Amino acid sequence: MAKLRPFRALQPNSENASRLASVPYDVVNRDEAAKLAQGNPISFLRVSRPELELAPDTQPYSDTVYERARTNLEKLIRECPMKTDETPALFIYRLQQGKHEQVGIAATYSIDEYENGVIKRHELTRKDKEDDRTRHVLTLKAQTGPVYLAYPGTAEINAWVSRKIAADKPLYDFRAEDGVTHTLWRIDQTDSLTQAFALVKNLYIADGHHRAASAARARAELRAANPRHRGDEDYNFFLAVAFPSEQLRILAYNRVLKDLNGMTPASLLEKLKPTFQISETLQIVPPAGLFAMYLERKWYELKPLSPIPQTDPLAKLDVSILQNLILAPLFGIQDPRTDKRIDFVGGIRGTEGLVSLVDSGQAKVAFSLHATSLNELMAVTDRDQIMPPKSTWFEPKLRDGLLSHWIENPK
Repeated sequence: MAKLRPFRALQPNSENASRLASVPYDVVNRDEAAKLAQGNPISFLRVSRPELELAPDTQPYSDTVYERARTNLEKLIRECPMKTDETPALFIYRLQQGKHEQVGIAATYSIDEYENGVIKRHELTRKDKEDDRTRHVLTLKAQTGPVYLAYPGTAEINAWVSRKIAADKPLYDFRAEDGVTHTLWRIDQTDSLTQAFALVKNLYIADGHHRAASAARARAELRAANPRHRGDEDYNFFLAVAFPSEQLRILAYNRVLKDLNGMTPASLLEKLKPTFQISETLQIVPPAGLFAMYLERKWYELKPLSPIPQTDPLAKLDVSILQNLILAPLFGIQDPRTDKRIDFVGGIRGTEGLVSLVDSGQAKVAFSLHATSLNELMAVTDRDQIMPPKSTWFEPKLRDGLLSHWIENPK
């Protein structure tokens, strides 16, 4: 059963929380991070993406980058300021975007449960990205951004959370520049919520697979170096926010290809004809089971000619169908995680992002997909299957910096 544990959070003061809080490190590149942090000396991107302060030709995994992250965190603690709670607590974290609202529990969660499958994953990770975050965690001795978890909601937990929100004043409450409102409440009396959560059978990683994997790798190193390891040390847990699955919103994760693998646009269309019914379309966000393709300033609808088997939850995912019927056989993309010819465009950027990339020549063709549902995600992970990379884009996103977790006691 799922465990959550109160923790002594490192937090900014309430006056500066909105300026310090930043988008997750992995949704922006270096240049985008630099632009977001420009003019804001307390942006937490200076900790999560410290290379933005260094020369553009700095190697992203060099010693200088991680040392800058450490010194920038120390500077924020002094100057923001940030403080570490004297006593452990849990937190309620509410996200609001327009009419959409979701409310989760921020806590530390068990790495043992991550490794034994109580906390389920649906994506493989890349070693270079694991290496990066593992080193970031070990250099700072802290996890500075939460993993995004989902769980089947229960009436008891939902009622408990609603009572807390109604009764207490929030710790933070601000609207970020992207229009998302972030509100947090501190929970000091944690026993009843912890007991209610113990009835949750499984947690599912929605977003943050590399953060979770890196927490596990950091734990392995610290455990090996600790001859008195007990199992209850802070490094045995990772920072996360868990949301009821019925509250979450998934957007599509679309694909763009940088070349046509030796094909011309006309020959690509010919090669698609034996497998798909093709027609020009204005419906650029397709329904489930269909695809929209943008090629030479035109949108095409692709409808598979043969029925897709429905017994395997992994094989019937739209991202799997695209991979198996188009990307692998026609473009030779066998591993989308490592193939440099494919890029992924999160749904928040919309189909306009696909059009822009193709029209500018940065890509040759784009595919718009229907969003994977949370039920599909859970069906795949419950069978211990792994989804294709970048199958889901959860929106809205949590912010880094509002809650950090020391994995070793701060000096």
